[in-house]
Amino acid sequence: MKPISSNPLPPEDEAQILDLEHFLPFRLSVLANRVTRRVARVYARRFQLSAPEWRTMAVLGRYGAMTANSVVERTAMDKVRVSRAVARLLARERVTRRTDPDDRRRAILDLTPEGRAVYAKVVPMVLAVESELLSPLGAEERALLDQVLRKLEQHTAVDFAGSEDEI
Repeated sequence: MKPISSNPLPPEDEAQILDLEHFLPFRLSVLANRVTRRVARVYARRFQLSAPEWRTMAVLGRYGAMTANSVVERTAMDKVRVSRAVARLLARERVTRRTDPDDRRRAILDLTPEGRAVYAKVVPMVLAVESELLSPLGAEERALLDQVLRKLEQHTAVDFAGSEDEI
């Protein structure tokens, strides 16, 4: 995409130009969107799942029954997005919702047998996409990427307040 103007700001404001090509939040957002779209091709059409629905199922499949708030914490999705995903998964009978016996104000989500079957089919498919995405990297680069991502995840986890702020 070619810009309309090579320098949209007046000369006195040039110091305020944001070099998006090198701005980490923008780059990570663009990369995350591309990766999500690539992975979503695997489950969207065949299993009629959106990305938030799959993320919810993936967390429940990996960690077992939990509250919607726990899904929010583990996925960093906002509460509204998780709520909508859960509603659609409940309607398709891929998850169940039951009252927490220890605290009747809370609901516990879990995969249904059909949800587990879908999860079991999708997992190898998304792992194959991950493998393809990482294929340009050597073993050392993969290890370094994992290390860098882990550090950034730990550093940003303290800032997470349950909302998804888009940049």
